[in-house]
Amino acid sequence: MSAEESIKKQIEENSILLFMKGSPDAPQCGFSQRATQILMACGKEFSFVDVLTNPEIREKLPGISNWPTFPQLFIDGELVGGSDIMMDMYQNGEMQTMIDKLEKKRY
Repeated sequence: MSAEESIKKQIEENSILLFMKGSPDAPQCGFSQRATQILMACGKEFSFVDVLTNPEIREKLPGISNWPTFPQLFIDGELVGGSDIMMDMYQNGEMQTMIDKLEKKRY
C-alpha cells in the first residue's frame, strides 16, 4: 500500500484523526500539544498518527490535504485544519458541536 493509500484509508476509517508531531501523551511541538488538549477537552476519543515516526506520511499528507503544516485534524473524513483553526473553533463552541454531531450521526 502506498503512503497516499494509507493516508486516505486512515482518514476514512477514523472519525476523528489527528496527524501530529509526537503522541497525545508526548507531543513534540506546542501546536500538536494544543491540538491534543483541545480534542481531550471535547471529551471524545480520537486517533492519531505521529508524522515524525512516519516520514513518508509527513511528506505526502500536505499534498493530499492541501495543508502545509502539522498538526492536521480530520473529522468525518474532512480536513478541519491546524491548531489555530481548532482553537478558534473550540473557543466559539464549533469544535464541540462538530464532534457531538459526529457522535449522533454514527449511532
